[in-house]
Amino acid sequence: MEWFGLTDRGRVRPTNQDIYQIEAREDNQTVLLVVCDGMGGANAGNVASRFAAQSFVESACGALGDTLDAAKRQTLLTHALVQANDTVFALAGRQPEFRGMGTTLVAALVQGEEATILNVGDSRAYLFDGTRLHQLTEDHSYVEEMRRQGRITEADARTHPQKNLITRAVGVEPDVEGDLFEARLARGEILLLCSDGLTGMVEDEKIAQTLKDAKTLALAGDALLTLAMEGGGRDNITVALFTRGAEEEA
Repeated sequence: MEWFGLTDRGRVRPTNQDIYQIEAREDNQTVLLVVCDGMGGANAGNVASRFAAQSFVESACGALGDTLDAAKRQTLLTHALVQANDTVFALAGRQPEFRGMGTTLVAALVQGEEATILNVGDSRAYLFDGTRLHQLTEDHSYVEEMRRQGRITEADARTHPQKNLITRAVGVEPDVEGDLFEARLARGEILLLCSDGLTGMVEDEKIAQTLKDAKTLALAGDALLTLAMEGGGRDNITVALFTRGAEEEA
């Protein structure tokens, strides 16, 4: 198993409201990846993403034991989301300066070749199969809703002035529902979790080519950050990558 993560303030934002965490248990080939992108002002966004990621990871890792089937992985991630939402919502209610804060959250729990993904907001999970990039999650955003309804095209969605208006976030309401997805991760394929600071600056085709060309996950992450910066770096940029490694030659 290999994994790598990075986060950067970008060129425009005064602070970095993104955060990522990667936790691995090599004894049973289990890896948990989490990416959060905070909202609610520079300070509140930092707080929301940090506390959400910390609470989510503590809850999920505390319940990890033996290899789990898909239903149990989904239950574990859903419970961790509840804990993260409760943590951020309670903190926002106690301190006026944090009122209205929230965060996106995308997480992947990988065991062997099986991955369960949970998503709230517009941070994303992708699977790169060696040639193409497949988006595993669906954005919870105003623009994405319009695209799904056929009111705007995919090209229009990329440049729409309200593309950052999300419709679901962790910590904004007493309850939140995350979408769950299952994926199979063959050897050599790459799982990518990222904030919209990457996808808003870099087209999927360029992300795929970068993952194909890079010799290591670290080089891939650095190259993706460079592309996002060259694209304007208008938001915080976070990337978390995981692979089971390529098949060994006989």
